[in-house]
Amino acid sequence: MVAPIAESSNGLLCFTNCLLPQEDGSLVEKDLWIDEHRGVILDAQRTFYLRKQRPHRVVDLGGNILSPGFIDIQINGGFGFDFSVYEGDQQYRDGLKRVAEKIVETGVTAIVPTIITQEKSLYAKILRLLRPWSPPNAAHLLGWHVEGPFLHMTKRGAHSPPLIIPASEGYKTFEDIYQPENLTDTEDWLMRDDAGQETVGARIITAAPEIEGVMEAIPEVRKRGICFNIGHSICSTDTATAAIQNGARCITHLFNAMPQLHHRDPSIIGLLGSSPYVAAELANLPRFTSKTKSKTESCTPMKAVFPGPYASEAFDDIRTPPQTPKRREYHSLGRSNLSGVISSPSTMPTTPSESVCSGQSERMPFSPFERPFYELIVDGVHSHPNSVRLAYSAHPEGCILITDAMKILDPHLKDGTYEWRDGRRFYKDGDRLYLEGTTTLAGSVVTMDKCVRNFSRFTGCSLGEAIKCATLNPAKCLGIEDKKGSLRAGAHADLVVLDRHGEVLSTWVMGKMVWERI
Repeated sequence: MVAPIAESSNGLLCFTNCLLPQEDGSLVEKDLWIDEHRGVILDAQRTFYLRKQRPHRVVDLGGNILSPGFIDIQINGGFGFDFSVYEGDQQYRDGLKRVAEKIVETGVTAIVPTIITQEKSLYAKILRLLRPWSPPNAAHLLGWHVEGPFLHMTKRGAHSPPLIIPASEGYKTFEDIYQPENLTDTEDWLMRDDAGQETVGARIITAAPEIEGVMEAIPEVRKRGICFNIGHSICSTDTATAAIQNGARCITHLFNAMPQLHHRDPSIIGLLGSSPYVAAELANLPRFTSKTKSKTESCTPMKAVFPGPYASEAFDDIRTPPQTPKRREYHSLGRSNLSGVISSPSTMPTTPSESVCSGQSERMPFSPFERPFYELIVDGVHSHPNSVRLAYSAHPEGCILITDAMKILDPHLKDGTYEWRDGRRFYKDGDRLYLEGTTTLAGSVVTMDKCVRNFSRFTGCSLGEAIKCATLNPAKCLGIEDKKGSLRAGAHADLVVLDRHGEVLSTWVMGKMVWERI
């Protein structure tokens, strides 16, 4: 129930009779005040007791949940538009606007459009159009997420093989591909209130750290305020750990396009189980000093069954064996390549425990290690529910829900056969997409609100905890939690009203309702 608007409104709106998700994942019955004029969340006590102001509008939510709007940091398109297809500036901007306007129905109020590996000439055309933008009555476009071209060939998914390359000159190759004007110089992009069309849109880069030149580029990527994601990779545990210590922050679509979990070398997935302290040198383990690259980490593709160009971007249809521990990775990389990654023993903190090496008791040096965020596609297709629960149990604070949705994303689209591109067609069956006439999966069409509901069901966590994985956690990953993904005073009033089952009832952007279930 919405109270009448006063003739002379101060713009203050109070949501009452609602449950607010807290940053610990709990739900608390509490009012929320916003300033409709400025589109921000207010400190209710300060506004009422110090400023002596009362709201001019009161919205009774009938005991439902009032959550920060969902943030999707990996989405390939939707509602008939593919972010990786360029057919002219105006058509591209029209497509962006259409997705932003329609996706609010799913509770999403901010997205990071994602493009897969492109021809070099297309990066300059597309990335300049993916600068931060907030169309009226629509979700915010936060910038861009690029996957590729610095990927491992055997974990490329739907990325075109001829376009996959090494970063032979480190970060300079990144600039050569993405163009310097599309990359930030500092971290000043972090959702400033005055950010406009000229703000650079670099947000996330996904690459494989074992590919030539990528590891040394990671510190420069982080220095510029860009989130580096590990993905489409077969790197070993040591290489993955080194990437995190170099500045990598997140794992792209966990379980997909990476080695299977192996008990002796858990690779990228194993980062979720890392200790807060990582040994600088595991002197009590045998050393493998082979100077040759292992076959599992070579950039040369193994003999495999190659998928067609229309396979799912995240799915790994190329049959490669699980990663096996052939040697300690830092021995083959050379200690010089890890300089700056692992501190010297004399400057590092130690744990209280002592280890025994060669029959002598000595204190082992350790370096603080922060586990990365990780993305999960919770459609029940890309990852089994048991795998989803396993990951969340290991590292709940790092979990980020994504859709990785394709252009066919549309909650109203019925099952059936639809046109895709280049004369190809696919068949939609629930949340599954198949290439017509095959059993080849062609991507995701799950919506974020359904991911939240699925996640609660798969893991057994509360709805409040599931909401956190679609709001606060992605915002923290991007470093924008003071403006997006939270109910903090001063944050943008991007909100979604959910019933007790997680179904979207209404969506608000910058304090204005932009969609309501009828």
